[in-house]
Order: sequence, then structure tokens, then C-alpha cells
Amino acid sequence: MCCFFLSLVLLGPRIVGAFWWLFQPLVWQATFRGWSFIWWLWPLLGLIFVPWATLMYVLVGFDGVSGLDWLWIGLALLADFASYGGGVGRKRIPNYQGY
Repeated sequence: MCCFFLSLVLLGPRIVGAFWWLFQPLVWQATFRGWSFIWWLWPLLGLIFVPWATLMYVLVGFDGVSGLDWLWIGLALLADFASYGGGVGRKRIPNYQGY
């Protein structure tokens, strides 16, 4: 699990999610088993658009999502939104020398 978190920090959630799906496809299939006959479409779209929330859903949603699991998924969704809007206000800072 330590290597998982280290690669998550260094490579990002999309790459880690793709490798996790590649090396443990049964976990992903069991997590998204009741979604539809094209179960692979939802995790693929999740990794493209909301990768942190998708990884958290797979991590906590193996036996179903209930209780505090929704809190972790919500925090991961906030992390996704923060990654999309993270650099919005930097150009308004006077004398900002961003490269």
C-alpha cells in the first residue's frame, strides 16, 4: 500500500487508476458490477473526469457505499474540483512571477 500512495503522489490519479485497473481488474469489476452491461464505461469516464473520486469509490465501495464512505467520496470530489480550479486566482495577485 505504501508503493500505491507514493506512485499516486508522483504520477497522479489517472495513471495510478489505469495501472490499478490493469493489474487488479476483478476489484474494479466487483465495485461496478451492478451498474450496467457496459460496466467498464463508468470507471473509464470517472478516471477521465473525476479521477480522485473514482479511486476513492473503488477503495471504499467494494462492498457497497454507506455511512462515512460518502464523506470520503465527497472529499475526493472536492479534490477533483480543486484540481480543476486551482490556479484561477494567481493572475490577480500583483507582481506574481509565475513561470
